[in-house]
Amino acid sequence: MQGVSFRVSDMFLLRMILFCLCLSAPEIYGMPPEDPIRCDGSDCVLSNAYGSWLDRRDCHVSKVAYPATEQELVALVAGASKNSQKVKVVSAFSHTIPKLACPDQTPGALLISTAKYNSNIELDLDDMAVTADAGVGLRSLIDRVEEANVSLAASPYWEGVSIGGLISTGSHGSSWWGRGGSVHDHVVGLILVVPASASEGHAKVLNLKEGDPLLKAAKVSLGLLGVISKVKLRLEPGFKRSVTFNFTDDSSFENEFTDLAKSHEFADITWYPSRKTAVYRYDDRVPLITQGDGSYDFLGFQSNSVLISESVRFAEKQLEKAKSVKGKCAVAATTLAYKKLIANGLKNDKLLFSGYPVVGRQGKMQTAGSCLYTPEWRKDVSCAWDPRISGLFFYESTAIFPASRFAGFIRDVRKLRGLMSPDSFCGVDVYNGFLIRFIKASDAYLGQSEDSVVVDFNYYRADEATTPRLSQDVWEEVEQLAFFKHGAKPHWAKNRNLAFLNVHKKYQNYDKFLAAKKQLDPDNLFSSGFSDDLLMGKAAGMTKTDGCALEGQCVCSEDRHCSPQNGYLCKPGLVYTEARVCRSS
Repeated sequence: MQGVSFRVSDMFLLRMILFCLCLSAPEIYGMPPEDPIRCDGSDCVLSNAYGSWLDRRDCHVSKVAYPATEQELVALVAGASKNSQKVKVVSAFSHTIPKLACPDQTPGALLISTAKYNSNIELDLDDMAVTADAGVGLRSLIDRVEEANVSLAASPYWEGVSIGGLISTGSHGSSWWGRGGSVHDHVVGLILVVPASASEGHAKVLNLKEGDPLLKAAKVSLGLLGVISKVKLRLEPGFKRSVTFNFTDDSSFENEFTDLAKSHEFADITWYPSRKTAVYRYDDRVPLITQGDGSYDFLGFQSNSVLISESVRFAEKQLEKAKSVKGKCAVAATTLAYKKLIANGLKNDKLLFSGYPVVGRQGKMQTAGSCLYTPEWRKDVSCAWDPRISGLFFYESTAIFPASRFAGFIRDVRKLRGLMSPDSFCGVDVYNGFLIRFIKASDAYLGQSEDSVVVDFNYYRADEATTPRLSQDVWEEVEQLAFFKHGAKPHWAKNRNLAFLNVHKKYQNYDKFLAAKKQLDPDNLFSSGFSDDLLMGKAAGMTKTDGCALEGQCVCSEDRHCSPQNGYLCKPGLVYTEARVCRSS
């Protein structure tokens, strides 16, 4: 760690001291995530799980309903249809970054929560399918099917989602095999409650099955067509997975990703550009009789001491304030070394990692989220990003590339790294680097029409929207390289607003989706200004204001869109010269 100041070294010492203090902290029960809906009398406010909506215009709603049955759901939609009420649906988890669940800020708008619509999980082993209420949590569904020695082949890496929510936004794992890594491509049936005419009782229930064009619209609907009541998913005979992480040099992974994805069913790659390291995940299904009872308790989703989370955030803010790139690189190096030591949360025996391969049941090896289930005997712990503490606060950008364009993006990022130095990329390696996954071509209208490569990266977000951040220009150019030069599509549930500019032009079946919406929701009861701007690609740049580029609300075209008072001016990109980024002078 040559070149790192003593003050940064002290930060590491501080973190270790706080860790020791946590072991003898007073008995404070752990904090499961809070309800995303908070009410004070007749006024309720909706936020997402990160609390990030509250830093801008609040999402206020005057009417909130918690149906527990399909009959109650139908009655709510009928009432809204009869009275021309705007309607939105939110899950108990609310992990969507864009405000898709926020209704228009008009009197009488109705918010339907599926938090209590989570009772029924029906297995049909003859048909190898499972049907679940829309509000059922992913972990509950996985545990139920695994008990019957069957498996759901695809699921996202984070399990804090509902079944209805995850398919609505295109959530996915990683696979080009079989039906692919996107959960919505394993949907074989769906029950949707939509508005109807007075003669039909103002609401009707549609039972959509494979082959129905409306299912192609409803599988990834962003909550714009109606309310998902039940989801039917294809199952497979139970299996285990064998996982090995290979930490290697990053010199050629953009030339090897196709072979990796074709050779290993659940492969992925994590790239740490500042460390010049790529981690290949060799991940394959093996028979149930294979020895091993492993699990994957992903490090980033484990419970953290509140003191540790707050001290890490404090250290981050101090490094940002001091503009200490070397300090961030020291943290990145330490983080990667620790991940390698513990295999990033893989455990051979539910407790410890003792060596590769780690073999375990499918239900324990892909989806993680142990911080959701903090037991009472733990002392003062939570998810690291819990908005009730001064913990982690970050952006999450996710770009979905046609497989043929992925290598070009990586090469451009390499060029940028060469011009800026690897140290400029340490801010992303403090988190999870670039997580690279694979999803198969889909028939969903708002899904991917070709085999695709998904790139996720997280990076520091300031507490105040007007505060520029270290290496601001690097991450803005990476974003614009992805979404503008290389034509990546944004993940519907993630990203800053600029990623959605002209997004409708990137989907060849966009018009078919709009036609389905007009058929099912002709009065646009399930639309809002937030979702319309997102879907029409107008969420960024409609009105450019001072500092709008700092939070990705626009692409800068004048210095005032950055932070000239702090020395951040609007400049061309270094590799992608058409880009406009906020660069420190």
